[in-house]
Amino acid sequence: MSGSHPKALAARATFANKETTPMKKILFAFEFRGRVVPGNTETHLRATSTGHSVRIESSISAASVGGTVEQIEGEPAEFESEVMVTGETSFQESGIIRFGAGPNRIHFSTVGHGHIAVAAEKGFKQGAVTWKIDHGDGQFSGAAGLITSNFLVSDSGEVTDYQFGLLFVKE
Repeated sequence: MSGSHPKALAARATFANKETTPMKKILFAFEFRGRVVPGNTETHLRATSTGHSVRIESSISAASVGGTVEQIEGEPAEFESEVMVTGETSFQESGIIRFGAGPNRIHFSTVGHGHIAVAAEKGFKQGAVTWKIDHGDGQFSGAAGLITSNFLVSDSGEVTDYQFGLLFVKE
């Protein structure tokens, strides 16, 4: 945005927190694996997957950029969603993520539309979507924030989904 006035940029980037309750930031990253299957109609799909606690490492050198994902100790998270195909490469989604055996849940829906298309690797589609928190339970009661998902879907319906969340919860 060259040429934009710095104060105008700051004003657009400022979030108005109308609540007076102090908020705590929660940052997470998960690798979910599961399936996507047909839903009730031709344009609806159902996705289910399980995520595990992971350690993600990224490295940069003059020669390359790389990264690894390593599973670590922790309870699993369960993901369920309903997907509505809205175009050849677009979709909307809503669902729930259950974190561990307790009451901690997030209900989410798509911001705009997700995107999916044929991947560079044969036999796969690749996509991305951003979800907003509609409401939460347990630790996530009153939560706000966004989750991004970058995923692969095989021709047989197997899903690998990398989710990154930045949420705010009441302290």
